[in-house]
Amino acid sequence: MTQDICEFVNDSCDLLGFGEPDHREPAYGLIRNELFARLVERGFRSIALETDRVAAFAVDDYVREGEGDFEAVLAEGFSHGFGAHDANRRLVAWMREYNERRAPEERLAFHGMDAPFEFTAESPRRYLEFGRDRLGLDLDLAPLVGDDDRWGGMEAVTDPDRSPGDTDEARRLRAIADDMLTALYAEAPRLIAAASRADWDRARVHVATALDLLRYHRQAAVRTDEGDRWSRLSAVRDAIMARNLLDVRDLEARRGPTMVCGHNVHLQRNRSRMSMAGMDLAWNGAGAVVAALLRERYVCVLGGTAPGAGEAWGLTAADEFKGEGRFPLDRETLEGADAVLHLNESAT
Repeated sequence: MTQDICEFVNDSCDLLGFGEPDHREPAYGLIRNELFARLVERGFRSIALETDRVAAFAVDDYVREGEGDFEAVLAEGFSHGFGAHDANRRLVAWMREYNERRAPEERLAFHGMDAPFEFTAESPRRYLEFGRDRLGLDLDLAPLVGDDDRWGGMEAVTDPDRSPGDTDEARRLRAIADDMLTALYAEAPRLIAAASRADWDRARVHVATALDLLRYHRQAAVRTDEGDRWSRLSAVRDAIMARNLLDVRDLEARRGPTMVCGHNVHLQRNRSRMSMAGMDLAWNGAGAVVAALLRERYVCVLGGTAPGAGEAWGLTAADEFKGEGRFPLDRETLEGADAVLHLNESAT
C-alpha cells in the first residue's frame, strides 16, 4: 500500500498540497516533516503552513538568516497557537540547521498562507501603519481605526450588529489601503533601491493583509441567513489563502516547488463542506481555487483515518484508497485528490 511521495509529484508540479483531517493529531505534522525532507531532495525549496502570513515572516527570518530567538519565533511567528505543536518546533529547528550549511539561494523558505482571522479578526491598524511608514506618509490613522478592541472581539465577527465592517470609517480605511497598495507599486523603483525587493514585498503583504481584514469585517457585517453568512466568511478566508499561495509561488518560482500544509477542507480540490453549530456550510476552498488556476501544477494529498495512530502509515493513490477510519473521506473528495495519506488504525 505504501508509495513514495515522489510518485505523486509530476514534473510540472509547482505546489504540493498536504492535508490533514484534524490539527490536533500530532502524527500528521511529524509525517509532514519527513515528507518535506524527502521533497527537498527532489528540489522543493519552500513550505507554506496554515498560519498567518505576516506572522510567518519571523519564522522565515529565523530559518533563513538565524534572526531572533527560537522560543520567541515559535510564540510570535505562528497563529492559532500552532507554534506550540512539537512537529512545528521540529520543522523550524530542522530548517534552520539545513540552511546553516547552504548558500542564500539554496536555503529553504517558510511561508504562511493564512490571514489573521477566523472566528475573530484583528484591527487593520498595525498593517496600515507598516505600509504608511514604508511609504513615508504623514497620516494619522487613529481617528478612523478607533479602539482596536472593537475590531478584535469575537462579537465583531459573530454578530453583524456589532461589526465595524460596514461603517463609514471602515470604508475610508479600505480606500486608504487601496491607495497605499497603488502607491507601493508606483514607488517600487525608489523603495526597492532604498531597501530591497524583500522589504518592498513585506510592505505589500502588510497592506494587502489590511485590505483582507477590512474585506472580512465587511462580510461579517452582512445581515443574512447564518449558514449563508458563515459560508461566505469561509469563502473569503479561503480566497485570500489561495491568493497568498499564488503569490508565494510567484516569489518561489525560480527556486523550486512549494509544499503547502493545512486542513483537508482548505486544500481539497472539490467544494468544501462543513457542519458547524447546526449549519451546513459550503464554499470553494483554497485548493479548489488554485487547482482551477494551476491545473496539473497543483498536486493534492489528503489525510485520513484515526487519531492516536502514527507509527504505521502509507501513501495510496486516491482511486485505490478503501479505508474509512475516524475521519472518512467521501467519494467526491477522493475524486479530487491525487493521493491519501492514511494512518493505520492499529498504530500506536
